[in-house]
Amino acid sequence: MAAMNMLLYASIERLPLGIAVTLDFLGPAAVALVLSRRIREAIWALAALAGVVLIAGPGGYFDLSGFLFGLGAGFCFALYTVFAEKVGKADDDSIATLALSVAFAAVLSAPFGIPQITSVSAPQWSMLALSGLIGVALPYVVDTLAAKLSSARVIGTLFAIDPAVGSLVGWVALGEQLNALALTGIALIMVTGAVVAWTTASTSTRADTGSRRGSPRPSTADHASALDPGDPAPSTAGRV
Repeated sequence: MAAMNMLLYASIERLPLGIAVTLDFLGPAAVALVLSRRIREAIWALAALAGVVLIAGPGGYFDLSGFLFGLGAGFCFALYTVFAEKVGKADDDSIATLALSVAFAAVLSAPFGIPQITSVSAPQWSMLALSGLIGVALPYVVDTLAAKLSSARVIGTLFAIDPAVGSLVGWVALGEQLNALALTGIALIMVTGAVVAWTTASTSTRADTGSRRGSPRPSTADHASALDPGDPAPSTAGRV
């Protein structure tokens, strides 16, 4: 969590918001591609790569450090996607686990933040508090609950909206203008991530259903052997 946020913010300092968020989104998209293991999804991977080339190509918004920070955030986002689903489905008190992980992330990031305390003005503290609420606490709680209540297919598809939202916020709030090639690349990456996440989870669901259907049903002998030898045999009296 801490690494993902710090790397993403470092990327936003150097790239337009929509592009930084798109690079970050490549993380969960890569997770879906790795889980797919099919040639068709490999083609989608090439489509996502083409989207990155459109963003960073001639006349694009290439900044080496910004791209490295964005891809690093995407790598951390990929790990977060995997662990969030495991924690959300395996832990009955997933919110408490999330709170503990956020506190641990704060401790890890403290050496980077403490030296900057003296340079923060009074109005900036309220902005930091708001950023912590809507940028850390609220989204992580929603992600954890979504992983617990929904499926990886739905979550992966919803993650695909992030680049569009980032581009829209960057345009409305920051006045950032993206050229046609960059917007096309962002759209291509979004569609790729959504399709791969949906098809991968769908294939996994069908495989699980097939394995359950193919499992042998317990026989009468298995039921009989499960009875305690000391228990009386079930009576057949009264049956017609």
